[in-house]
Amino acid sequence: MPGDCSIRALWILNNLGAVVYSRRFPVVEKQWRAACQSENESSDDDPVKYTVFSSVPSDSELAAAFSERKTREGSVRGFGIRVSQSREGSDSWVDDPITRHIVGVYINKEEEGENNLMWPLALHIKGPYCILILPLVEPRHVKAYARLCKRSDCGNAVTAHENLSSLLLDIPSITGAFMVAHAIGDIVTGDVVEPEVVVSQSPSVGGLLDSLTGSIGISGISSRAKPVAAPVASSTPAGAAAIGALASDVPKSGSRLLDKDALRSFISSAMPFGTPLDLSYSNIFSVRANGFSSLDIPPQDLKQPAWKPYLYKGKQRLLFTIHETLHAAMYDRDEIPDSLSVSGQINCRAELERLPDVSFPLTGLSTSKIEALSFHPCAQVPEQNVDKQALMFSPPLGNFVLMRYQATCRLGPPVKGFYQLSMVSEDEGAFLFKLHLMEGYKSPLTMEFCNVTMPFPRRRILSFDGTPSIGTVSNAEHSVEWKIITSGRGLSGKSIEATFPGTVRFAPWQMQRSTSFRSVCEGITDDDSDNETENTNNMANTEEFLMEKMSKDLPPVDLEEPFSWLAYNYAKVSFKIIGASLSGISIDPKSVSIYPAVKAPVESSSQVTSGDYILWNTLGKCPSAVTAKV
Repeated sequence: MPGDCSIRALWILNNLGAVVYSRRFPVVEKQWRAACQSENESSDDDPVKYTVFSSVPSDSELAAAFSERKTREGSVRGFGIRVSQSREGSDSWVDDPITRHIVGVYINKEEEGENNLMWPLALHIKGPYCILILPLVEPRHVKAYARLCKRSDCGNAVTAHENLSSLLLDIPSITGAFMVAHAIGDIVTGDVVEPEVVVSQSPSVGGLLDSLTGSIGISGISSRAKPVAAPVASSTPAGAAAIGALASDVPKSGSRLLDKDALRSFISSAMPFGTPLDLSYSNIFSVRANGFSSLDIPPQDLKQPAWKPYLYKGKQRLLFTIHETLHAAMYDRDEIPDSLSVSGQINCRAELERLPDVSFPLTGLSTSKIEALSFHPCAQVPEQNVDKQALMFSPPLGNFVLMRYQATCRLGPPVKGFYQLSMVSEDEGAFLFKLHLMEGYKSPLTMEFCNVTMPFPRRRILSFDGTPSIGTVSNAEHSVEWKIITSGRGLSGKSIEATFPGTVRFAPWQMQRSTSFRSVCEGITDDDSDNETENTNNMANTEEFLMEKMSKDLPPVDLEEPFSWLAYNYAKVSFKIIGASLSGISIDPKSVSIYPAVKAPVESSSQVTSGDYILWNTLGKCPSAVTAKV
């Protein structure tokens, strides 16, 4: 079996569960069939003989199998852990959250054996589409997963003879399958965008940038004053690297028409015969649209990498932007600790002639407590120590993500405090915010803006009353937004306290409980239920009675919306901080070296934006993770 990534087949399903596009790769499928035959012959003497599904299903068979899995697992992604509804042989029976992303389907319902299990399928949801990628693995891997689906115990214990983590580590093609899925997802939804690189001075690039983005069908990109995507030299037709954005677990209703011609063109160029070569949509578009001229041929002494089909010519410079996203769950409760995590990436743009190598030490690793690292294919990691990570890379053309990482937050939360909401009647609630912004943060860290949103997806707002100590307030049909710091009035070198008491009134609602909501509530065991049924005579006060009554009769929301299920109430914070990273990672422009040596200015910048930054209602129910006791 080849050690690199190869794709057997891929499918794109719409939100109705129908296959709208599929592609099979006979060359890879021939390798799979040969491996299956060899594996089955070698297992003749096994006391327990496992066979594997040796053919790619038709579109209708795949759609039916995926629909059956959705019904069995409770949603598109599934439970991810073993619950009372889990059945032996299903993904959730394995009891590992990764089974929400790497799934298996049974093609023939008549036979409940391993021979109709098709695994692994990399599942990526983008917009209204579910994208399934089937990579080439060894038949023994499928057999191992089939045994995990039959195991009586659950969990991913390190001491277990077989576990899913060790199995996936032995399958590098899984990573390639997800890269393909994200690239295709960006193309079918039109989200092919460049990673943002901040520049200190904004050149006039409006016409050039607009013409480039418009020519590749990206209507949502436009040139901005600050920050801007650095311009592409006019002598080269390079564009953007396809970078996937995080999407909800649920396919959205409303869809743009699938451009099958563009998809076929991308697949035939990016992964001929099923082997991914270059998944950069901009590179492929540039080559197909412009071809090559004699001026694009590199000197014979240079070996040009696949990720740089054209050489840059023009004024030279090197730009780095550390872009971090801060996720938080703030509880303001003694029994539940607050949670902070940082996901970051280093974006780069190297406007350098010929094919130079760039190297620099990445500092701050000892204080940032890096939990995961991944690099662009152009990067090499020759050495590392406690506090420095040396990087060397041959940069592609245009903006690209040099490195991604997960880390802890070196500083405290930039927004902390509490949010309280209590229902004084069925149609009126009283709320209170008390927040501290940028406490313990010093210059050059600057908060450019900060907004707080109270969403009420199941209630229609009639009016609200309240005046904050700072900022302005507005409301929509299902939310109230508090703008504490507006753009142009940044907060730097000091902290502020912001309070906002008020009331919100909702439209009366009719008690309704849909069939889907009842089925979910009936399927959840008493131990796991958030919708507990208690005797109202024993309730401590009127507020608790109202909250219990409302949570029973509220209409359902999408079960895959992570913060809007049943009786959970929360506020979401949005902000942007510039000046430095919160993980402690930094790049010193003076330590960056370029070989062969050239005179090129090096700029480095940092920015932090909020991800899911949640203030849970202190007076209500809230989900939390339990820390394992060793």
